[in-house]
Amino acid sequence: MRILITGGCGFIGSNFVRYILQNCAEATVINVDKLTYAGNLANLSDVEREYAPSRYQFLKGDISDKKIVEDVFREFDIEWVVNFAAESHVDRSIDKPEEFLQTNVFGTFRLLEAARKFWLDPASDISKKRFLHISTDEVYGSLDDKGYFTETTPYNPSSPYSASKAASDHLAYAYYTTYSIPTIITNSSNNYGPYQFPEKLIPLIINNALKGKRLPVYGDGKNVRDWLYVGDHCSAILATLERGLPGQKYNIGSNCEKRNIDIVAIICDYLDEKLGLMDGKPRRELIEFVPDRLGHDRRYGIDASKINSDLQWEPSVPFEKGIIETIEWYLNHMDWVEDIETGRYRKYYRNK
Repeated sequence: MRILITGGCGFIGSNFVRYILQNCAEATVINVDKLTYAGNLANLSDVEREYAPSRYQFLKGDISDKKIVEDVFREFDIEWVVNFAAESHVDRSIDKPEEFLQTNVFGTFRLLEAARKFWLDPASDISKKRFLHISTDEVYGSLDDKGYFTETTPYNPSSPYSASKAASDHLAYAYYTTYSIPTIITNSSNNYGPYQFPEKLIPLIINNALKGKRLPVYGDGKNVRDWLYVGDHCSAILATLERGLPGQKYNIGSNCEKRNIDIVAIICDYLDEKLGLMDGKPRRELIEFVPDRLGHDRRYGIDASKINSDLQWEPSVPFEKGIIETIEWYLNHMDWVEDIETGRYRKYYRNK
């Protein structure tokens, strides 16, 4: 099984690369990543040592580049595509939306076009092909205190990021209905776990709390998200590739809704207990409420009953366990965080 994974050096992508190589002995992974600010080769240094070059190859490239994408399809005779490649930070999309449109929309278009060119060839067995487009619950917009997102919830994106992901979702489905490309879409809730870029909420709070820096919380901190451990997301993706039906979409969540302020408090209390108070004071005193993000959605809630029933998938890591494992991972990998903060990891790229 030859699998093209795009954005495989990012947070979820790198976890999935590792997961599928460990759990599918027949898998060969070709990882194409542009290595933007959130793509980090260090995320897969262990994979490189263990699996390259026989079962793992990394190619630096932009999925918006037609030649790069077509060359990969041609050279490796790709059977599965898992498209993680995306600009994903909402704040950055507010500042520079064009980059999000380029990667999230046009990049997805290039991948779909390559699949159309190579998979619809009479010599190709399209029944063995799968194009899995990884998306987000943010395409649905915001919920009030009741209800959940289902696969039929109308799209109502609030930010340039979520709008670009919504557009790419529509493209993926259109290529199924128009050309019979076997696309599948997954929309997951907020992920957390190892290798998440330090500007995201959980690693940001961990890092700042360790250093006695302020802990910025948007608005009143009562925005609600459904939190999914990244390892559970990886198992859901594999289940979708193996058992999901082309033309379908599946919501992936863990029924674990938490307010942002409660996440911050959990991290502070754990670090206080493990490491002691910060200058004699609890770390909760570092919390600082800051002006709310523009267009900030109030609540996301996932109804994952379809993937539960149709694909027999359930999350296995409760939040109480996953958040401790995540905090401990960052405590044991502060050199990884430091390399990102200082920019050393980007200097390494330039020497590749």
